[in-house]
Amino acid sequence: MPRSATASAAPARTTVLAPRLEALLRDHLGQDLFRLEPDTIGIAGAELTDRLLGLRRATETERPTFKPLHGRSISRSEASSVMQTIGRDVRNALAEPLPADVDLSGPWPLTGHQLLRDLVLAGDPFRLRLLMSRNLELTPKLTWTVIAAGAALPRRRGRSVTGVAGLWERAESYDERRYAMGMYRRAAAPVCFTVSTLVANALWLGAPFDEGVPSRNILHEAMRLLPPSWNILRHRCAEYPELDPRIGREDDVLLLPLLSHRDPSLWEDPDAFRPERWDALDPDQTPGYLPFGHSSERCWGRHMVMPLAELLLDRLRDGGWEVDPEQRRAKVPLLGLLGVEEVRVRRARRAL
Repeated sequence: MPRSATASAAPARTTVLAPRLEALLRDHLGQDLFRLEPDTIGIAGAELTDRLLGLRRATETERPTFKPLHGRSISRSEASSVMQTIGRDVRNALAEPLPADVDLSGPWPLTGHQLLRDLVLAGDPFRLRLLMSRNLELTPKLTWTVIAAGAALPRRRGRSVTGVAGLWERAESYDERRYAMGMYRRAAAPVCFTVSTLVANALWLGAPFDEGVPSRNILHEAMRLLPPSWNILRHRCAEYPELDPRIGREDDVLLLPLLSHRDPSLWEDPDAFRPERWDALDPDQTPGYLPFGHSSERCWGRHMVMPLAELLLDRLRDGGWEVDPEQRRAKVPLLGLLGVEEVRVRRARRAL
């Protein structure tokens, strides 16, 4: 089959990868190291990836979520504190069951994103919830315009529900409010974006699912084929040429889980959607499997993302929701968070 037509439980579906992603798989699958640009080396070998990422931690400009904000560095302790705060907010939201009559039909991941926004952040002020809009992904300038306007508006105290909104509520000056709103966007939005995308990917790649297959296995297999962190950037440093002489002193390196997740030397039937493979695999110890980054520095939000994704996927499976059988194609655009652009979900006829 064409590389872009990912095998799944629904063989009539075709997953169309963005041309750049398709070219990476076509030209470099199975290679451990290759030149991508005059100043950039691609890394896909599991052993080389492990050794390279183990050399040092990511710098502040390499971290995907907590890069400097408004010119201000975000320390690891501050980033950890913010993630702990949103983690408590998520746990509080999960303490209450989803309403039995919640409507999960419509285009995913948008439908799931809106559900999670309302589940976790519904009690927060509108100007903060507005920062959860997926439309803000169109351009960073739009995001910062909304933040600047929201920080300038008069503020009412005592209305926030979540801890992450409290960071904004306690800010005194305009600059502090603007910074707090930026942190709100950085911390809360990726949780909802990522969870809804993982569930949409799982539905598209594998539904309908066998009843005995755990949702966690399904999600791990979906993340194998469409890894949320499909590339990891590391800027040039002196240790890299010493690790492998094929890397020049002026070379940045781009590590590519997109390729290691389908490497035929690591995976049996690598293009097939086979969640049962995770019965015998530990996702934290499987070579080449990096959906949330390397063991030395994994995404801090993964402990929130997985329970939420399982919750939603369980509800979809138990409630008799299905991918619209009329939908046969879905695109995967070239974005930082890898996922199908739209999956149409409806109530299964047998469940009506």
